[in-house]
Amino acid sequence: MKNPILKNKAYLYLTEFFAGMSVMAVELGASRLLAPYFSSSQIVWTIIIGTIMIAMALGNIMGGRWADKNPNPDKLYGRIIIAAIWIALIPVAGKYIVIGISALLVFTISTNFLVIAAFVACMVVFVFPLFLLGTVTPSLVKYTVDSLSDSGKVVGYLNASNTIGSIIGTFVPTFISIPAVGTSITFLIFAGILMLLAIIYFAAGKTKSVKAAAGAVIFIISCVFGHGDSFAFWEHGLTFEGESIYNYLQVYEDDTKVVLSTNVLFGVQSVYRKEKTLTGMYYDYAMAAPYMAGMKEKDRIDILILGMGTGTYATQCSRYFDNVSIEGVEIDQKITDLAREYFELPNDIKVTTYDGRAYLQGLASSGDERKFDVIMVDAYQDITIPFQMSSVEFFTLVKERLTDDGVMVVNMNMKSDGDRGINQYLGDTICKVFDTVYTSDVQYSTNRELFASNNPAMLERFRAGVETETDPELVQMMTKVEDGLIRYEGGSLILTDDKAPVELLGMSAIDAIIREEVDYYKKIYDEKGFQGVMEAF
Repeated sequence: MKNPILKNKAYLYLTEFFAGMSVMAVELGASRLLAPYFSSSQIVWTIIIGTIMIAMALGNIMGGRWADKNPNPDKLYGRIIIAAIWIALIPVAGKYIVIGISALLVFTISTNFLVIAAFVACMVVFVFPLFLLGTVTPSLVKYTVDSLSDSGKVVGYLNASNTIGSIIGTFVPTFISIPAVGTSITFLIFAGILMLLAIIYFAAGKTKSVKAAAGAVIFIISCVFGHGDSFAFWEHGLTFEGESIYNYLQVYEDDTKVVLSTNVLFGVQSVYRKEKTLTGMYYDYAMAAPYMAGMKEKDRIDILILGMGTGTYATQCSRYFDNVSIEGVEIDQKITDLAREYFELPNDIKVTTYDGRAYLQGLASSGDERKFDVIMVDAYQDITIPFQMSSVEFFTLVKERLTDDGVMVVNMNMKSDGDRGINQYLGDTICKVFDTVYTSDVQYSTNRELFASNNPAMLERFRAGVETETDPELVQMMTKVEDGLIRYEGGSLILTDDKAPVELLGMSAIDAIIREEVDYYKKIYDEKGFQGVMEAF
């Protein structure tokens, strides 16, 4: 007996609508699930889009074959239930699968770790449910087309329903559900929509469905165990864990420090020392920039920080220097809120929520003629290097906002000394804009600080400023910076707005860092296997 609900084509269009919406919601959820472990770079997005397109293409092919072979709508809505169950289980098991895949691959591959691990994770976690959703369109065509005379119109309506659903499924997770309730609950919401859609179908036909009953039970269990937002499930006692529009955010602290991490696999982004001393990190090295800009000779030094983060550099400068005026730009308002709450960012330091480059362009378009003695660029986060803040055009904008003897300091957080590495590209590009460039490696870290100016006496001014410094802690730190300063001579590896392959360059640097970090454990793995690695931890 044919299900009476199929007489109403609006329900079939509704099925197509929610299928399209769910595909895009899962795609955006995939980016958030993977970002804490693999970053949110263009490479990761390419992998997500590519694997999802593979799933959808296979779904279209098999959906058409199944619809011709057995045109039973029960089969389609049964597949929708299975897809809903799988999507609902992603918040429960997804992060464990991602970490498990990463742990296995990190000991077996030495290059392209991010690409391979992210691709395998996508294939395992996301391809199957989206493959099932890919069968929806060809199946619905079979059920909705009554005659050849209106087949074009019906197929057009189905595609329009799918497209409109996809549009809404793009905006709702990004601007509503993920910021409001998180990635996990977003998966559950759209799994619930699909589940409800299928249950209504079977209920309308008064058909007993084991799949529907089992699916409802599994969905309820997933809601109980999968609603948490903890990506770093091995961590305990976190001060804060949550999400913003741009980032996964984690704050943890101990007796001496407060730490912000936006990527649980590749270190930390900000550190604040509770004892209010120097951090021992790159922020201290970057404090050489005000000396280079003539801080000891001026009544006031104006500092602009592009990529404010939790404001550690601003806090350090305001604490140790009494003649600085600081403002920052940070694209993620949530990070600024955390900076005020947990990292003691002074309330009198202005922070604008904006993209760093767009902020500089906005100053020009608004007629603001302010210039700064120091501009710090601290917007590079692991592999996530915004190309628009790495090009000749960007650094030219920075130079135009510096005083004649002003200094730009750039935190390059992936130390790469190999030929044609990311830091060589950045260094050559900066030398195309600035006459005088020095670098200094941060001890016990992958960070490298770059100082650039059009003042040829930048280094002499730095030395003169340090000689008049009365704080012994600062003198010791600046001496360490000077000992590591190396004059950078520019080459021909120039990044432009048109061509800036920073994702691939960053991936190569990450591969090198991973190889270095896990080499010790690889040796143990080769000798004693996985059990030996666990004992070493």
